[in-house]
Amino acid sequence: MSRPRVYIDGREGTTGLQICDRLSAREDVELLLIEEEKRKDNAERARLMNAADIVFLCLPDAAAVEAVELVANPNTRIIDCSTAHRVAPGWVYGFPELTGQREKIAGAKRVANPGCYATGFLALVRPLVERGVLPAGARVTCHALSGYTGAGKKAIAQYTAPDREPELDGPRHYAVSLTHKHLPEMAAVAGLDSPPLFTPMICDYPQGMVVTVPLWLDQLNGEQSIAALRKLYAGYYGGGPVVELRPADAPACGFIGSNNLAGKDTLQIFVNGGGQAVMLSARLDNLGKGASGAAVQNMNLMLGFEETAGLNL
Repeated sequence: MSRPRVYIDGREGTTGLQICDRLSAREDVELLLIEEEKRKDNAERARLMNAADIVFLCLPDAAAVEAVELVANPNTRIIDCSTAHRVAPGWVYGFPELTGQREKIAGAKRVANPGCYATGFLALVRPLVERGVLPAGARVTCHALSGYTGAGKKAIAQYTAPDREPELDGPRHYAVSLTHKHLPEMAAVAGLDSPPLFTPMICDYPQGMVVTVPLWLDQLNGEQSIAALRKLYAGYYGGGPVVELRPADAPACGFIGSNNLAGKDTLQIFVNGGGQAVMLSARLDNLGKGASGAAVQNMNLMLGFEETAGLNL
């Protein structure tokens, strides 16, 4: 039996490179590679996409929309790693650990890979809204720290330049207009009436992130306690291989590092706080479960492979 054929459109970007690295070591798929001089040849791209069983789109939003139009083969299935289709009709949101999504992904023709910040936010908030603990009308704040690779090639070049600006030594706020391309999916997939007040920061390390949602306990319905929230997450994620609830005494040192999972495809949830407030945190690699690792996990489900095949857990 022939191996499923996979083509990565945009293999030269950070997400595409990491998907390629994960798949190159596997013997259960066949990677279709485009010749360097034909990377922007639409006819050659279309030929390879229509010859593939799975196509990864690792492109800017507008280019991803255009790429979908090149696919005429009804058997070609697409995983889009851009923002373009995350709330689009006809596309399945590629976060398997959310209720019902694993089955939808397995049967989907079109899967939208989640954003990295959205992955952390939704891992924390979606279970609360889904279980009726956090009202859909709640006004939520979200803080986040991320490594610079998530900002793409330009930022990587800036941070790795030998003559870089001293300002890059410390964390920097961005999206200071309080708009961000992940906000639509953060609200829609969480089931919130409005997006969170979101304040991300880019930091001086390549990979890793922590996404944090602080809440007052009186914002929540039902039993209002840290123990009750821990029980909810434990039940929701069920001890799966990718999303892990950290022990009650973690972090023992009082700190949550943001690059601890660099190179991993897992996600960790922390429930901390005291008094009348709780701090919910999700730690992941922005290029792992936040991008390439999630894309490969979705591909595994779509092809009927073991879900974590090729992942670094």
